[in-house]
Amino acid sequence: MNDHAPRQKILMVEDEEDIAFLLRFLLERHGFSVRHAADGRQALAALEEESVPDLVLLDVMLPYHDGLEVIEQLRRRPAWQAVPVVMLTAKAREVDVVRALELGADDYVTKPFQPDELLARLRRLMRRR
Repeated sequence: MNDHAPRQKILMVEDEEDIAFLLRFLLERHGFSVRHAADGRQALAALEEESVPDLVLLDVMLPYHDGLEVIEQLRRRPAWQAVPVVMLTAKAREVDVVRALELGADDYVTKPFQPDELLARLRRLMRRR
């Protein structure tokens, strides 16, 4: 990777430490810069900050505010409206998938996920920006 290309920034919202560790390792190894929010409260705090990431990887089941609440808040902010959001969840119920997509999620990946598939989905969404 050349030094001139800025690393694409991903905001990862994941409360399970082992999954967060795995995701950070995977993403950083593939050249992404990762910011981690460990729960819904930290995710909402990240929305208040200046730096808008290139993509948000958002767990659905989170302490304090769930991923659906977070995406609802995120899509209300003009600076964040074009940011691709991938929901990551163990809940594969159709109603949850539909709700996430209605609220503005761009894609949906269920746990356990395949690392290569996840990376391909993230890259596809970031290319569109």
